[in-house]
Amino acid sequence: MTRPSAPRFAGLDGLRAIAVALVVVYHLFPQSFLRSGFVGVDVFFVISGFLITSLLLREHAATGAVALRSFWVRRARRLLPALAVVVTVSASCAWLLGGDVLLGLGRQVLGAITFSYNWASIATGASYFGSSQPELLRNLWSLALEEQFYVVWPLLLPLFLFVRGRAARAAAAGLVAAASAVWALQIVGTGGGLTRAYYGTDTHAFGLLLGVALAFALANRSAWGADARPSIAGVGPAWSAVIGGASIVGIVVVSVVDGGERAYPAIPLAASALTAVAIAAATMTGSWFGRALDAQPLRWIGERSYGIYLWHWPIVVLLSLAADGTFVDTRVPVPVGAAAALLTLVISAASYRLLEQPIRRLGFRASARALGHRLRSTPARRFGALASLSVAALVLGGTTAAVATAPAVSSSEAVVEAGQRALDAASATPSPSPATSDAAAGSPTPTATEGPDGEPLPPPPVSVSGDRVTAVGDSVMLASAPGLLEQFPGIQVDAEVSRSLWAGKEIIDRMAADGALRDYVVVGLGTNGPVDGEALQDIYDRTGRDRTLVLVTAFAPRDWIDGVNRDLTAFAASHPGVIIADWSRAIAGHTDLLAGDEVHPGESGGRIYADTVAGAVDAVENQHAEVRYQVQLIRWAASHALVPSGAPAPQR
Repeated sequence: MTRPSAPRFAGLDGLRAIAVALVVVYHLFPQSFLRSGFVGVDVFFVISGFLITSLLLREHAATGAVALRSFWVRRARRLLPALAVVVTVSASCAWLLGGDVLLGLGRQVLGAITFSYNWASIATGASYFGSSQPELLRNLWSLALEEQFYVVWPLLLPLFLFVRGRAARAAAAGLVAAASAVWALQIVGTGGGLTRAYYGTDTHAFGLLLGVALAFALANRSAWGADARPSIAGVGPAWSAVIGGASIVGIVVVSVVDGGERAYPAIPLAASALTAVAIAAATMTGSWFGRALDAQPLRWIGERSYGIYLWHWPIVVLLSLAADGTFVDTRVPVPVGAAAALLTLVISAASYRLLEQPIRRLGFRASARALGHRLRSTPARRFGALASLSVAALVLGGTTAAVATAPAVSSSEAVVEAGQRALDAASATPSPSPATSDAAAGSPTPTATEGPDGEPLPPPPVSVSGDRVTAVGDSVMLASAPGLLEQFPGIQVDAEVSRSLWAGKEIIDRMAADGALRDYVVVGLGTNGPVDGEALQDIYDRTGRDRTLVLVTAFAPRDWIDGVNRDLTAFAASHPGVIIADWSRAIAGHTDLLAGDEVHPGESGGRIYADTVAGAVDAVENQHAEVRYQVQLIRWAASHALVPSGAPAPQR
């Protein structure tokens, strides 16, 4: 029996355009108002669940069965050509740039070609939200989830068809969608991690399943159905426009919510439910809303939305690295984002016309035969075919080279590990006592402290020695450890990755109890989260009034950093004996000395960190010396003022 031709649903291309616009703006302009634009992916999921289920139901109604092989071949024609080009071209360009963008590329390519990217990311602890590493193919997680759905759902569909009635089938799919959302909430609530809940197929299938439920509910009643009606549940075309428009507004409102990822799965679930309403309104027979969504340029963008989604993320990563040498997903420069958007549209349009549509229309074998005919055709056609094959060979070679030369650790991990090695080496070598150090350096030349008439002389500049400094910090201080050890031989450093202010408080509590705190207590703990006033006050109290507390400002592309530095500065201004070492200002003009994450300093950056701390503590030490000098000078002047003219000066 001939398979029925695929229907076209009004409005779906327009919804795809809205979905891809949300995601692209969210990624390319992360400081824009679409703070939760990632919900565009959930809009795609609902569309896919609805469309695929509707096609399968129509085929089953017409033929009494579903041709699984033909279905999977059609999906492969639609998805694989563009995916293969994106992966190989992006990997080859990354190989040309080198650096952190190659980190984990083998895992990413494997996840892309096996449609397991989401689970591979879970296994390696990768994060979708605010990752510090430039993950080249991160956006392919959602494609992996959809492909898993395409493989499994046709096999499960017969089980749902055993359930009698559209409403019962829709209810069953809705219950499974609810179970997925509840399971996601359970994982997040019990500390399973946002990455696990967001990337997991089981915990992020609710959008696809809501689309399935909608397809069951509207079977034989949507625009392609045999008994299509001008209304659904009594809602006519006029009201469908109102309801559909309101649902689109609702999706945009949801995408504007700040910090929507922290409310997972509530925010994506809300977007999914609103998308289901929009699809129902758009596919109603005679729907004004569906015709409005089919207007240009929405339809043009929607038809190319797959390519736009695939290309936009690798392009913005590569452009950022080419322009600035680094990529931070929460801080993409506007010119880079705009250039990435334009380039994405151009490349995806070319891909749609020259690659996706021909293979989708002809199939893989016919496309290969057409290429063979070109090789045997006119010189111009032969040249074009040879050029295509040459480019394919180059990008395959580039991908292989990129995977083979990928670094084992990122640049930030490398500088942190170097800092740890420096601390380990320093702890293995006993620190020389001050007396031993002075002897090794030779006896210093005595400096006169009084003039011929006994008047005190201004003190010379002094530097604080390492045996008077205790430093407690996070990974930024750990990466700077070689510079600190060079600047302050004998310094006491306790630094660790991902350390919070509360953890630092406990360390300083223990050191204070053991009597191990030195004259200057340096605290660098602002990188990993906002300042907790209670913990900072406790550190101050434990430090004591006979010591100086040095607070190091933070520098990182994180939302809380400005607040951290304001809080530290305000605390220092309101508490005696507290000073600021302004690392943020010192490194701001030298970000090229930071690792690829723009957080951790390399060797030269670590010296700037150490110099910043040294400048702060030396300023305090010299200020103390100046105060002592002024006191001595006042005493000397007072004693001379009381001596009669001609009398010998009093002995001091």
